Amino acid sequence: MRGRRSVGAHRTNGGRKITGTPFTLNFKPETPPAYARFVAAELSIIVPVYNEADNILPLAREVGGVLSLPPTNYELVFVDDASTDSTWQKIVEAHRLDGRVRGLRHARQGGQSAAIWTGIQATRGPVIATLDGDRQNDPADLPRLLAGLEKADFVSGMRRARQDNFVRRASSTVARWARRCILKVDFRDSGCAMRVFRRSALDGVFAFDGLHRFLPILVHGNGSRTLEIPVNHRPRAAGVSKYGVWNRLGRGVYDLLAIWWYQKRRLRPVPFTELK
Repeated sequence: MRGRRSVGAHRTNGGRKITGTPFTLNFKPETPPAYARFVAAELSIIVPVYNEADNILPLAREVGGVLSLPPTNYELVFVDDASTDSTWQKIVEAHRLDGRVRGLRHARQGGQSAAIWTGIQATRGPVIATLDGDRQNDPADLPRLLAGLEKADFVSGMRRARQDNFVRRASSTVARWARRCILKVDFRDSGCAMRVFRRSALDGVFAFDGLHRFLPILVHGNGSRTLEIPVNHRPRAAGVSKYGVWNRLGRGVYDLLAIWWYQKRRLRPVPFTELK
């Protein structure tokens, strides 16, 4: 049958072979979805988690369902930040069910930024996506964000109808105002964890505690093209939030001053000529 293709084994970063459950696809090769080539180019989806045992398997199933068409060469990388519940056991189970699932486990707790950076360092795919492990990000939005790479190097989600309490929404509003005033750049939702970007957009970006809040700003500062796309935001289905007022608003403002200093002192590319 025309356009019928059977998919089983996938090859991912560093030539490591990973195998998923074989399945059959029907589609027209001449009209693939806009996001297809970015998934086919090897996509690494990084999910930092801490005590999210009840969310691991449902999230793995959701991602697999969303990216089942067209044939995809992706890996779903859960980074366990030294959880104290059964999160790691659930990651092991998810890997047994689908070889595209990988698990990385911190020996000690390092925080969300450290988990994201571990995932970036442990993967080699040219395209990276990040999701929160609480399932408030909707994997169904991934294809639209991937398609956005046609226009940009870094595509960030912008949460619609946020399913957060007043304190979290208010702290985000204050943080946005502060970023706009101090850094002179305005991202409507730089705190959204749902992002898709080219690995090359990370050129010049360094690791620090708080990276996950400022990544779009740092990428924008190195000259990469950035884009925000509205995404769905869901109520938390299981587990509890790991953030309060201080580690969202207080630390965010504290880090803001450091980013302001860095952006002012950042070395920009200088044009040059070479003697031939």
